[in-house]
Amino acid sequence: MSVYLDYNATAKVRPEAVVAVARALDVGGNPSSIHAAGRAARALLDAARSEVAALVAAPAERVTFLSGGTEASALAIESALAAGHDRIIVGATEHEAVVETARAAAGAALEIWPVDERGIADLDWLEARLTHAARPLVCLMLANNETGVIQPVSEAALMVRAAGGWLHVDAVQAAGKIRIDFDALGADTLALSAHKVGGPQGVGALVAGPRAQLTRQLHGGGQERGRRAGTENIPGIAGFGAAAAASAAGLADIAGQQAWRDGLAAEAAARGATVLGEGVSRLPQTLCFATPGLASEVQVMALDLAGVMVSAGAACSSGKVRSSRVIEAMGRDDLAPCAIRVSGGWGSSAADWSRCAEASAQLFARHQSRRRATAPA
Repeated sequence: MSVYLDYNATAKVRPEAVVAVARALDVGGNPSSIHAAGRAARALLDAARSEVAALVAAPAERVTFLSGGTEASALAIESALAAGHDRIIVGATEHEAVVETARAAAGAALEIWPVDERGIADLDWLEARLTHAARPLVCLMLANNETGVIQPVSEAALMVRAAGGWLHVDAVQAAGKIRIDFDALGADTLALSAHKVGGPQGVGALVAGPRAQLTRQLHGGGQERGRRAGTENIPGIAGFGAAAAASAAGLADIAGQQAWRDGLAAEAAARGATVLGEGVSRLPQTLCFATPGLASEVQVMALDLAGVMVSAGAACSSGKVRSSRVIEAMGRDDLAPCAIRVSGGWGSSAADWSRCAEASAQLFARHQSRRRATAPA
């Protein structure tokens, strides 16, 4: 039986979400209609909005439903630019959804905010840059999708607010894995994605604080309080809400996976692998390690043949495996081509992690055997 340890790419859909989607499909109706079916659809929409808001301890009225985390970050960035924040500072290890949107912003100056060798954003650098940036837009993810490293968002928020800036936080990977308090973070906007917490793909949300004025990019009807036109995806949103509620209830179970993560990390390190982000706060179910001389794609394919599904970097490159930009930003260009990510989730077990450790050890043994066989006499 195969083992799935690639939850950071997409989580397995939770049974609660499956039930919620099926019920919503059965209800039918347009939530903007005032007849019985429309009211039933509106009730599902409102309930899901409350469930998603509760996952990040935010008021329901601050949640806008979108097509995913990518659109959520795009709406935040474009809204900040429309509000006059024409200087963008983006963390060096941010997801491509943030980086590429920032790069595409017409007329905006862009700076890349460096991280240290552990993957932590340099707050001293930010403080210095903010003295030269009027009303900046600063983008800092809460937890990295490849290494699991958790960033000092609340500390950065104090600096950004003092500079009159807008802080956008990509919380797509962090949601459902660590406790999140939107107001305590100090973010102006925060992006979420359903499929990372066990909901269906193609649904996301943007949480906006009172300082953030969203400027809609899709025009038409007045859905989502005028922030995003188009009839809402009620089945997907209902599934998102159910998955969010289940994730909030299961945070302790996810936290318990840290022991399994650390066990595999210790075994990998004993074989000479380097654990990325070691020594700083990380997501409890995420492990990224690099084995020198063993290419990422070789490891991923070999483990897949052994029935263990993991990944190399972000799963957003049309199925391509390429050197990790995140690890390069950490100053480890030597390790970037040979790193893999193991990520558990709500359906993972200790046996899954043990199976991964066993398959990884066998792969390394074969690698060592080949190296000895081809070494000059």
